[in-house]
Amino acid sequence: MNQYETVFILTPVLSDVQMKEAVDKFRDILTAAGSEIINEENWGLRKLAYPIEKKTTGFYQLIEFKAEPSVIAKFELQMRRDERVLRYITVKLEKYAIEYAEKRRNLKKQKEE
Repeated sequence: MNQYETVFILTPVLSDVQMKEAVDKFRDILTAAGSEIINEENWGLRKLAYPIEKKTTGFYQLIEFKAEPSVIAKFELQMRRDERVLRYITVKLEKYAIEYAEKRRNLKKQKEE
């Protein structure tokens, strides 16, 4: 299994409940395919670098997970089909990126405590 990180932007017209439903849907797709969710972060409503579909803001979400390479194609297909998703990117993490992600998670936990 490889480790991946997906960042996606949801349309800003969603309510909090609708946004959480969309995130749950993508998390469920991954877990149903046998993936292990490592980390999830909600980055909140942010300004976009350029307008997408006449929208200047979007809800950013990060999901870090371990999965088989075949899962990614199915996962991204569901992202493409969902009209709530403005943009997404999935990146395979190599060993240095995995170490960095662990450090970042640990720092985040220390700040919360």
